[in-house]
Amino acid sequence: MTRPDRLAQLPKGRLLAEFSLWSADLIRLADDIARVDSFVDLYHIDVSDGHFSPALLFFPDQIARVRQATETAIHVHLMVEDPILLSQIDQFAEAGADVISIHLENAALRDAGLDRIDSLGLKAGMVLKVDTPVAGVEPYLPRLSFLTLLGTAIGVKGQGLDPLATSRLAQAAGLIAKAGRTGEIRLAADGGIREHTVPLLRAAGAETVVLGSLAFGAPDLAARIGWIHGLQTAA
Repeated sequence: MTRPDRLAQLPKGRLLAEFSLWSADLIRLADDIARVDSFVDLYHIDVSDGHFSPALLFFPDQIARVRQATETAIHVHLMVEDPILLSQIDQFAEAGADVISIHLENAALRDAGLDRIDSLGLKAGMVLKVDTPVAGVEPYLPRLSFLTLLGTAIGVKGQGLDPLATSRLAQAAGLIAKAGRTGEIRLAADGGIREHTVPLLRAAGAETVVLGSLAFGAPDLAARIGWIHGLQTAA
């Protein structure tokens, strides 16, 4: 079966709103998806094995049900140890992911992981922990549709944005430009996303931000997302 290319349908020229389902009402997940779906550019699914990252998060059957509830693009972020990486790619592809991001820190399986994602007809992304040098992603840029930089320690909610997050985004944007892939790779900021940090991240080059409580807890979601869409990059 041919997969719809939901990433190609994403708007360009404005900041994307990527909603993290970790911040949804997990006991009424379908209801929360219905409530926010018209405002979402893509859903962000954190998958964590309790080892690579301290949390235990989302599993394939759950995401298969999410896929039935929405036609919005699904971005699966795998935070798992190497021995299960390839099987997790297979399972989340079958569940309905549109893009799967693996970590640069999955050192032994970076290429095999990207190969597997490509073979399954999905878009590939890569994620860097907050203390991983940005330059390490450069060899992989020709293979990516997403590049996500974490702005806080992995898998822990409620942290403040790392002071180097904006300079790391600017460096990543420079590497993407150097590779001739501006407009082809979406540069994402994940972690430390607050009302006062989003403009800074956008100015540094972020093209999508992973929103948690800033979206799901917004008193006026339409106004919040309108504000996000209006933010501009640095001149």
